Amino acid sequence: MDSVMLTFLIIKWFTPAFAFKIFENAGHKWLESLIPIYNYYVWIKITQRPMWWFAILILPFMGFFMMFLLEVATAKTYGKFKLWQEALAVVVPFIYFPYLGFSNKEKYYNPRPVFKKTTVREWVDAIIFAVVAVSILRMYMFEAYTIPTSSMEKSLLVGDYLFVDKMKYGSRSPMTPLSFPFVQHTLPLTKTKKSYMECVQLKYHRYPALAKIKNFTPIVFNYPEGDTVSTAFQSNASYYSLVRKYGYKRVNTDKQNFGEIITRPVDKRETYIKRCIGIPGDTLQVIDGHVYINGIKENHKGKLQFTYLVKTNGTPLRRSVIENLDITETPIYNPASSEYVLILTEDSYKALLTNPIVESITPVLHKASDYEKENCISYLFPYDNNYRWNIDEYGPLYIPKKGDVLKLTPTNICLYKRLIETYENNDIKIDNGKIYINGEETDNYTVKMDYYWMMGDNRHNSADSRFWGFVPEDHIVGTPAIVWLSLNKEKSLFNGKIRWNKMFRIPR
Repeated sequence: MDSVMLTFLIIKWFTPAFAFKIFENAGHKWLESLIPIYNYYVWIKITQRPMWWFAILILPFMGFFMMFLLEVATAKTYGKFKLWQEALAVVVPFIYFPYLGFSNKEKYYNPRPVFKKTTVREWVDAIIFAVVAVSILRMYMFEAYTIPTSSMEKSLLVGDYLFVDKMKYGSRSPMTPLSFPFVQHTLPLTKTKKSYMECVQLKYHRYPALAKIKNFTPIVFNYPEGDTVSTAFQSNASYYSLVRKYGYKRVNTDKQNFGEIITRPVDKRETYIKRCIGIPGDTLQVIDGHVYINGIKENHKGKLQFTYLVKTNGTPLRRSVIENLDITETPIYNPASSEYVLILTEDSYKALLTNPIVESITPVLHKASDYEKENCISYLFPYDNNYRWNIDEYGPLYIPKKGDVLKLTPTNICLYKRLIETYENNDIKIDNGKIYINGEETDNYTVKMDYYWMMGDNRHNSADSRFWGFVPEDHIVGTPAIVWLSLNKEKSLFNGKIRWNKMFRIPR
């Protein structure tokens, strides 16, 4: 488990240990504060909360919520009812509780503080502080995330519930601070109503990082093309891909088919998770489906998947065979030719070769000569016919780093136009083969941020940087720390719904 996440969990689960003097003041032995689980039982008794709280404490999310309520209740046993005092109990209990217990200026009121609030007021205060505390933790430390697509199979599965560590690569300050808590960009029970106000926009700032992003690390980030969104398609199809396919005028005027066209600030864009294949300063190339970084073929721990054409002797593969090979993508079968289209890892590919009914397995790869087009324009970044790339034959492409001076030409400007214009907020125009940035003709540009290249492990079923290009550093959210729950959405509750063997694992 990531050290930051582990430290946080230890602090929260062993918070009673910091209150050992308070336990003593309440008439209990101080050693009781050090016994895991039992210390929470005693803590509930000290604060005179109902014992059903103890059952809630073991539940995900609600358990943390109840811990915050206990911390507030503990402060009240010392007559601390002011907002800032209760906030200290929630945010820094490991400092505040020892102070309350040892200070000669503080008095423990047993069994209840003599200065009591009504039950309703107590719950309102506790809930407010819990919301504030969780919001702060969600902004700066960790956030819950669910895997919605198969782009990272087998490293991360559809139905995985995980915590994202935001501190490892530096916590990012909110750029849109006025927002509804616990949601990304849309209000609950609505499809299009924004959950935030854009009247206050702060500059990008990141706190010091504990580590640098390395090649092949799974990363959570805001979707770069999510700055403009069709409410009818949301992130299922980017606004820019719709414009390339249907034209700017139709997409922006045909509300029946495309809905409203809205914009979103960086920190309110859709959240994605992919593997960081290329870091700033790398040169990336894809050859025969495999990535080469600075000329070296990828060799990371993720279980890559590719599409294969599997021909049998006429006998269909049994369902048990598919399940034993851990093939989670739905097979496509053509009975006329006895052929399957399967998404396989290297291990499942080798195992299937030994099956007696399998006659051949052929990788489905796009050749360098197979220039894929959509409306005569490449649908892959940089969407220009000068770069005739496909998903299996891509690059070479240099990934910019902060301080780079890019040499700009009419041919390569398509690689950097969005970087200069959208991500780094410059006005760029191209006129008669000349490039103008902020009104001045130039043939170079100095990069202000680091950039990254993200790809999914399921290489033939992943919308990633091959489709939308570079990921700026201000879009980086964090890295997955631990998968705490894994559900198979194709199974029933009593027939394999919970993937027990996939729980409490560390994504790699």
